[in-house]
Amino acid sequence: MPEEFMAIAIVGIIFIGFPGIIFHYITQWRKQKTLMPDDERMMEDLWRSAKAMERRIETLERLLEAGEAEEQRPPPRRSRPTFDD
Repeated sequence: MPEEFMAIAIVGIIFIGFPGIIFHYITQWRKQKTLMPDDERMMEDLWRSAKAMERRIETLERLLEAGEAEEQRPPPRRSRPTFDD
């Protein structure tokens, strides 16, 4: 009896246990390939933040370029004094 029980247990482990474990980890692996809803929301928020930062950087670059252009202009001429006094 113990030998028969051992044979049934071994056959069950080989043909049911191992494939069950393998299929379990295959499904876990496939789940990890997809993003969870929380991850998708976080990615969308990060995308919006990156776009906003990009717009701010472009604005700062335009302001700096405009400031450099003003510095390169010659200073305005001083008005001549009038001798009407």
